[in-house]
Amino acid sequence: MARSLPSVRPRTRLALAVAGGLLLLGGAPAAYATLGEEPAAPAGAGGAVSAATVRGKTYRETRLLFGTERPDGGPAVTDAQFMAFVDQEVTPRFPDGLTVQDGRGQWRDRNGTIERERSYELILLYPQSETGVRDALIERIREAYETAYAQESVGRLDGPVRADF
Repeated sequence: MARSLPSVRPRTRLALAVAGGLLLLGGAPAAYATLGEEPAAPAGAGGAVSAATVRGKTYRETRLLFGTERPDGGPAVTDAQFMAFVDQEVTPRFPDGLTVQDGRGQWRDRNGTIERERSYELILLYPQSETGVRDALIERIREAYETAYAQESVGRLDGPVRADF
């Protein structure tokens, strides 16, 4: 059986619980915002609502997720091999810039086995207007990695973003 703290009265506990709930609810609009919508305007001085400052331009963001373990039992893809792949296959297609992050991931393979492995996340940004042209380039990158390193798949995530450089 749980004991209540003798130094905190029931009314005080209720007030703390309500205050905590209000703090959590205050962050809810940001947590439930969806892509493509402009952020809500923040309240200004005196409770007046001011116009939100929107920065940057609309871009498309693509994130590619590269595993390093080989399902054929071969040696894992090394950092040097992956960076050589980026130099040969990605940079010529996206010379304006990219980001590579190290990661750890897991996924269920074709045989139903959960594979845990070191991975890389490649982040590409490009103008929304170039989505059609860039899509074909991205698919060539995915296919090249799958072929070169005997991978079942390279994960892909796409979405709109605002970016300012």
